[in-house]
Amino acid sequence: MTPLPKKKCSHARQGERRAHLKANIAVAVNCPQCTQPMLPHHACPTCGTYNGRDVVEIKTKTKKSAK
Repeated sequence: MTPLPKKKCSHARQGERRAHLKANIAVAVNCPQCTQPMLPHHACPTCGTYNGRDVVEIKTKTKKSAK
């Protein structure tokens, strides 16, 4: 048989053990070029700049002409 705990773990002790298991809110900063929200230390998904330079080429959607 496998070993079992001697006594029941209380709710308070269980909560102390799980105190660091929580969801973190993603932090967003404004892009200095386009002022859209973006993740810090990442290239902007809207304009494609990072640290004042263009690093990602953003493809724009083109509308199809109606016939």
